Amino acid sequence: MTVKSALFALLALASCTWGDSKSHVTSAEARLKGAPGTEVRGTVTFTEVEGGVEVVAKISGLQPGKHGFHIHEKGDCTASDFNSAGGHYNPTNEPHASPDVDRRHIGDLGNLIADEQGIAHYHRVDNRLELNGKHSIIGKGLIVHLKEDDFVTQPTGNAGARVACAVIEANN
Repeated sequence: MTVKSALFALLALASCTWGDSKSHVTSAEARLKGAPGTEVRGTVTFTEVEGGVEVVAKISGLQPGKHGFHIHEKGDCTASDFNSAGGHYNPTNEPHASPDVDRRHIGDLGNLIADEQGIAHYHRVDNRLELNGKHSIIGKGLIVHLKEDDFVTQPTGNAGARVACAVIEANN
């Protein structure tokens, strides 16, 4: 084999493996759509940072007050009531709880608080969320609920109907 043919074979092999490898995801986004009859909409970003994943949200069209905010097991917002997104994302089989405790569903993000204009902002770095690996949130559903999450009622927090849904999609 000549040097030229060996280089050609090596380049051909490298191009085959590049297409098959998954790139490391460093950020993701979810664009919320409201349930029929609502004006809920917003964007949630997920960025890999030191210590976990930074979650930043701005959501409008909500009733003033607290609203449960969870990652759900399926990235499916096709049902009008968004039940197609399944239950809370809980691959580690933990109890439902506040996002501030270690033993909780990975998808338990707590509550959004909408102001008098119906706008909610959310910001936290969550050490349980992953954009890569076996517990990745990429492709999962993101749900905003009608009522406040009480952090106690199993397995949902008694947060009520689903008023908005999105699929978490990788940016890179």
